[in-house]
Amino acid sequence: MLGPVVNALTVAVCSCLGCFLIRGIPPRFEDTLKKGIGLAIIYVGIRGAMENQRELLLIVSLVLGALAGELIDIDGWMNRLGLWAEKKLRMEGAKEGGRSFAKGFVSASILFCTGSMAIVGSMQSGLTGNHQILYAKSILDGSISLVFGASMGIGVLFSAIPVLVYQGGITLLSIAARDFLSPEIITEMSAVGNLLVAAIGFNFVCLAGNAPDEAGEIKVANLIPAIFIPWIYIGLEELLRSFRGP
Repeated sequence: MLGPVVNALTVAVCSCLGCFLIRGIPPRFEDTLKKGIGLAIIYVGIRGAMENQRELLLIVSLVLGALAGELIDIDGWMNRLGLWAEKKLRMEGAKEGGRSFAKGFVSASILFCTGSMAIVGSMQSGLTGNHQILYAKSILDGSISLVFGASMGIGVLFSAIPVLVYQGGITLLSIAARDFLSPEIITEMSAVGNLLVAAIGFNFVCLAGNAPDEAGEIKVANLIPAIFIPWIYIGLEELLRSFRGP
């Protein structure tokens, strides 16, 4: 649970700094900050993906995962969930200093929880005990919290609660599933997940300052099923091997 706790604490501390110490960050600083952090995320993702031992399985996983993700339209569902949550949780008249508590809370919670990095990083923490992805996400979320806190107010601080609950839940589920996974399966699943993290970094670098449809955004959410393909493939492979005997 260390990764989710660090992420939630970073959001809380940085949003407080943004609320009370920093006011009116120019957009150009935000743009450059996102690009710099995006490059760091690409590095973290690619370095983790290099642990892969089966390149062909990695490619097949991405292809099959993309087909499954597009068929289900995970990205579309996540966006609709975000819009639904924003509509349901928006509170009329909850203002402090002209800034909406609800808007800050909802906007930050949706951004920090519905991203693919939250899912992949939490799974990585639970499966391997490696919190590096969530640490990288903490830096990213902390930077955004500074900006959001300065512009949206104290509501951003309370987004740390759903971040901890959501990511902590995924981490605990991954810990429970770890007993059913071999070290090889965990390695290959982690490699695919890290490659998706690199794609998230690519989006940050390319989309900073641009509308998403202008720069060819990678719908990383629709690639999430790829993480589970190595589990299915290697699991079937091990099952067939046990039937054949030594």
